Amino acid sequence: MNIRAMLRAHMIATELTALIREAGLSRCAAFIQHGDTSCLLHCVAVAFYSALLLDVLRVRYDRRALVRGALLHDFFLYDWHRRRRAPGEPLHAFHHPLAALENARGHVALTDKEADIIRKHMFPVTPTPPASREGLAVCLTDKLCALYEGLCRNTYPTLRRLYARMLEEPELPANDGQ
Repeated sequence: MNIRAMLRAHMIATELTALIREAGLSRCAAFIQHGDTSCLLHCVAVAFYSALLLDVLRVRYDRRALVRGALLHDFFLYDWHRRRRAPGEPLHAFHHPLAALENARGHVALTDKEADIIRKHMFPVTPTPPASREGLAVCLTDKLCALYEGLCRNTYPTLRRLYARMLEEPELPANDGQ
């Protein structure tokens, strides 16, 4: 692994650990995002490959904002495959960026750039494009990861090994008959 790859992996591990502790991001492991990929693994993949994309293109960017925005971009905390919408509530694709942003803001302080990444990652489904190169990278990488996850099973074996302890499904409270 080269130096850039190690720095990228370390930055993601650092922010992932902090967001698991501060925001309970590990709860995303309980929900499937696309195919058989958990929402948490999807967010880690989007963070990793967004950073890789900008590194390969040799684009200067705010690493921390990109990683935090990517890790929190789908922090909506519900199973969108089974959730019933309230009357008048928009479809998941339109609704979840704001739900993720609201959840993230409820647990951690976000920079304007991080909030913009989360809020606008579904462009062009949502009308406003991201305002930064970090946001554009997350938006594009999110679509590519979703396609890969939808077409393949047992996705991201290297990322699964690299972040194994952090990607474990959280323990759910025991049902004591109530």
